[in-house]
This record gives sequence, C-alpha cells and structure tokens, in this order.
Amino acid sequence: MDLGLEELMPRLLPVDDCDLTEDFDPTVPPRTPQEYLKRVQIEAARCPDVVVAQIDPKKLRKKQTVNVSLSRCHPAPEGYSPTLKWQQQQVANFSAVRQSLTKHRNHWRSQHLDSNVSMPKSEDEEGWKKFCLGERVYSEIDAVSDNENLGVDYIKVGFPPLLSIVSRMNQATVTSVLEYLISWFGEKKFTPELGRWLYALLACLEKPLLPEAHSLIRQLARRCSEVRALEENKNEEQISALNLIICLVSRYFDQRDLADEPP
Repeated sequence: MDLGLEELMPRLLPVDDCDLTEDFDPTVPPRTPQEYLKRVQIEAARCPDVVVAQIDPKKLRKKQTVNVSLSRCHPAPEGYSPTLKWQQQQVANFSAVRQSLTKHRNHWRSQHLDSNVSMPKSEDEEGWKKFCLGERVYSEIDAVSDNENLGVDYIKVGFPPLLSIVSRMNQATVTSVLEYLISWFGEKKFTPELGRWLYALLACLEKPLLPEAHSLIRQLARRCSEVRALEENKNEEQISALNLIICLVSRYFDQRDLADEPP
C-alpha cells in the first residue's frame, strides 16, 4: 500500500511482522491469530486500487419508467382561481368555527345521540366510510328507490358531521377517519357528503399537526387540485368546494407552497 495513503488511512489493527513457520500456507484456514491477520494483509494487498463497474450500454438505452411525486398543486382552471380576499375570508370563517367547536365541545359531547346513530370503532375503516358517506355513495348507487319512506334514511345517505358526533371523536379517531376518507377520495369522485366531512374533520384537527396529519392534509390538497383540473363540466359549486379545502390546508394549516396564487 502507498505510504501516503497509509498515513491517511491508518490500520485499525496494526500487525507487526511475526515469526511464521516456513510451511505457512495462506490458502488454508488459519490456525493462529497471527496467521489470520497475516492472511488478511495478503488479501488486502491483492485488491486493486481502482475498481471499474462493467455496465451493459444496451440496458441503458431501454425505456425507463420514472415516478415523479408532484409536490405542488395543479393550478385552478382558467377563470376559477380564488382571489386572495376570498381565501382570507374563508380562513377567518374557518378559524371562528374551530374556536366555537373548542368552546362548546364539552356541551355537545354530553348530548345524547339518536338511537339510530352507532359510531364505528376507530379502526373500522369500512364502517366509517359507510357512516360518513352513506351506502349510496359508498356503493355508488345512483338510482333512488320509489318505495322509500318519507324522511331521511341516514344509513343510505350517510350521517352528517353533527357537533354531537364530531365532539366525541378524539384526535386519533379524527386522524384515522380523515385517512379513510382521503384514501377513498383517491380513487372516487368528490361528493357533497365527502366535502362536509372533510371540512368538519379539518375543523377538529388540533395544531400543531402531528407528522401523519401533516402528510394527510397535503395529500388531500393535491388530490383536490387533481380533481379540479380534470373537472370537465366546470361545476362552479364543486370547484368552489375544492378551492375551499385547498385554501384551508395551504393558508390555515400553513402549507403555503400548495396555495392557489390569486389571479
């Protein structure tokens, strides 16, 4: 080994020259510690200073798939980008809702739920999707039966995020249900039922955000921007709802890199 390199890379186990028998054979298993260390020295001396990888250039010419994660949101369709004043007003309204919820949480938690309200357990993903969205949306049933009774069947249309319901949800449940609905939204269309629950869960989300909640709301904002960009009919009501969620995630929860730039 080069002396200069030796000075830069001192041996961790320096071995002095030792008296080995004349019949020492480095190809056979060592019998003593001295023989073992001597064999290591010999093998190290045989290693080349530079090793060049053999790469087949034909493999590099083949098409390669690269997955790029979108960090920012898709811009709003032309003519639908929310103004800064509108965004600031939504943040102010949302902040007032959160303050009211915090102030009256204990009151609403003490209220009795109707007999038909059975909240799923925190880990019951399918149960929460049906509870929030209803069997029609969850099962993607568009037709309405002619034999329906008068009144609202919450099993079919989903339970709204009543204060008496969301006030009973701790932070672990809020985060779990938010994750379930965002997962569902990742492959399904946006619905009013989904929008109401997303707004309510965001209102229940405590700051500072836990890492898992931080990741979830960013995922939600990006998904909203994707759906908004693909909106063919330019449904103004739906675009406004998607704008609202993106606005709250970016401007209230301080994810400014996801914010819509005012027109």
